[in-house]
Amino acid sequence: MNRVVHPIEEESYRRLRARLDTSHFPPLTRAVVERVIHSAADLEYANDLVMDEGELVTAHAALHAGAPVVVDVEMVAAGITRRETVCRLRDAVAGPGLTRSAHAIRLAYEQVGPGALWVIGNAPTALEELLTLDAAPALVIGLPVGFVGAVESKAALRMSGLPAVSNVSEKGGSAVASAALNALLYHPAAHSEENA
Repeated sequence: MNRVVHPIEEESYRRLRARLDTSHFPPLTRAVVERVIHSAADLEYANDLVMDEGELVTAHAALHAGAPVVVDVEMVAAGITRRETVCRLRDAVAGPGLTRSAHAIRLAYEQVGPGALWVIGNAPTALEELLTLDAAPALVIGLPVGFVGAVESKAALRMSGLPAVSNVSEKGGSAVASAALNALLYHPAAHSEENA
């Protein structure tokens, strides 16, 4: 992907790297960590994020081969500007024991099937629902935010054994979830040292 990096973004990354040494991270992990920190101006994400480089390499290949990208809310979709996404929240309805966000995940899975990249930055119930499906994801970016269910849903994601990017704390949100996906989208090659 040919992408022109704005001078403000270049300066932001320069300042980030002046305050935090990220050179010890493997290439794709570094790309995700830096882009998430850049999106939130929160250096603590360097110690809060959990991911595996090998899983990122596989997900990167799937993404660049055209695997579908599913998001939980339109705010996540808005942050992913160089790729079409699937968001079924507008079609979803809440029911007994089922939130709109969870229903939207069911609808999206019916649409895309296995092998997608799932980007969840808002609703813990969306992540919880995804974990009940046999979605066989290429990657789950599970970064929902909040004081109710966010920590627990992300812990369940890590325990599931699915390829994932998550974090340990209550922090998260649409901006950081889309940033994690964009890091993989913008990275030119899985083994490149170019990370910005």
